Formats: sequence, C-alpha cells, structure tokens
Amino acid sequence: MRLRTCSALLLLLSACATMDPIPGEPEDPSQRLANLQRAALYPWTDDGQCVVREASNEWPILAERCFNALDRDRVRFRDVTKKCAVAYADAAVPAAPAVVALCIFASPAVVTGAVIVIGTVVVAVAIKEGIDAYQRNASRERAKPKTQPRPAEEPFANQTPKPKESPTGDIFPVPDSTQPRLECEPVPVPRATKDEPHNECADKFPPNRYPGMDVRVGGKRFDALQVGGRVLWEIKTHQFDKYNAFVQKMEIDKELNQIRKERDVAVVCGYDFVVGVSTQEHKAALLYEEPTLNIVVTGCKR
Repeated sequence: MRLRTCSALLLLLSACATMDPIPGEPEDPSQRLANLQRAALYPWTDDGQCVVREASNEWPILAERCFNALDRDRVRFRDVTKKCAVAYADAAVPAAPAVVALCIFASPAVVTGAVIVIGTVVVAVAIKEGIDAYQRNASRERAKPKTQPRPAEEPFANQTPKPKESPTGDIFPVPDSTQPRLECEPVPVPRATKDEPHNECADKFPPNRYPGMDVRVGGKRFDALQVGGRVLWEIKTHQFDKYNAFVQKMEIDKELNQIRKERDVAVVCGYDFVVGVSTQEHKAALLYEEPTLNIVVTGCKR
C-alpha cells in the first residue's frame, strides 16, 4: 500500500511526465546529462549502473527506479519544503521513513539541504563514463563543419566598391586584425598559488589532466581541466563555514565576480564549467546568489 502511495506521489511530482520515451523518439540529451550530473553527487552501491540505464527519463522516474541502489547509509533526508509531509497528512497509516525519503529524493527540483551526503563522494564509474561519452559526442558535433548557405552570386561588374567600409578602399575589405580572438586550446601553466591543500584538491578531485599545473583557456586561468572530458574546474577550499555573516557575504561577492567571468570564457570555448567547494553550506550560499552554477561538494579539507 505504501509503495502504491509513493508511486502515486511520484506521478504528481513529475507532472504527468512519467512515461518512458516512445520507441524511435529522440531522447533529450540535455536532460540525460542533467540527470547524470545530479546523480554524480550521490553514492551508489551498483557503481551507477541503474542511473545510466534510466538517465533518459524524468528525474522522479529515475529516482524511483534506482532508489534501492542508493547508498542510504551515507545519505540523510530532510523534508525542507514540507511537501512530502503534506502529501501523507491524510493517510490512514503514517508513511514509512523510506517512503518519505524517496519522496524527498525524487523531487524534480534540487532543494538545498534536502539531501545531505555524509563524507566525500567519488563519482560512480558508470556515471562518469556516461558523462564522458556525452561530452565526447558533444565535442564531435561542435567539430563538424557548419554549412553556410551561399548567397546568390552577383555579376562582378555590378559590384560597387564601398570605400567607407574598407580602410583600403578595396571591394573586399581587409579583415580587422584588431578584434580580440580567444585562444581556446588548453595550455598548462604553473600554479597561481602555493596553497598546498587547495592544489592537492584541484589535482585529485576532478581529477586534473595536468597534475601540479593550472590550465589557461581563453586568457583565463583555471584550477583544473578534467581528465577524459572538456570540463574546466574552479576549486574553492576556504573555511567558509567559519566566517561570520559579513565576511561570508564579501567572500561570495568576490567569488561570483571571478566565477562568472571564467564560466563565460569556458562556454565560449566549448567547455563545461564546474565549481568545487568543500562544504554544502558554501555551495548553498553560491547557488542562492547564482542558481545556474554547476557546483560540486568536494569535501576537501584545509
């Protein structure tokens, strides 16, 4: 009975989007990637096999089908929004803790503080392979030459010189070499900081393709380029939780000014961008100001 109740609740959570993809219908790659990235934040007992199998579904469906594979000994659930409590308020028999936990875990939206992971999470093997495969495919698509429609040719005799648009007065103006061009190829460069705990985290967590080095892309310096994918990382290991409220606000403002510039360069150059922070509280503070960031809790210590 409780399982039926939970399934009914998940139907409501997924807002009528609980059907599997129709055979032959193309799946939404962005949804698959988003599910894989979200699942990468949690520990799994099956190396993420279930998640990869169900990643093309809506998150509530994936959560319901893979909940038994979640390492619940390392996860705590808090009904932050109270929606799960309301859903079971009229039930004749109180819901089992596992049912409430599934209700919280299956929420379509990520709710800060609702799912808390104990300890450091190493991305499950199958999930990492799934993300890498997506990024390889995306890189190949970006590398394909774009075909441009050719304009109707005009007889050369009818072409009129446009000296005002050309510094030389030629019919075909010389390209403007003064326009800045981003150098998007990754170049390893010496570390910008001698902070050993920070550098160790940057090398081991993503992990870094160039251990002991930063990487410069598009004129910006990043802490790491992830092994096996086009993913640039900015690592933060500040003792954020120990700051007072005023200092925390100053720190977040300073970080966001840097992070937004780095993300813009990463996107223009065709890279994904991830921010690694040591604690859930630091992640929540950044997401409160900039919800679109992709942030991972590394658990790295000072």
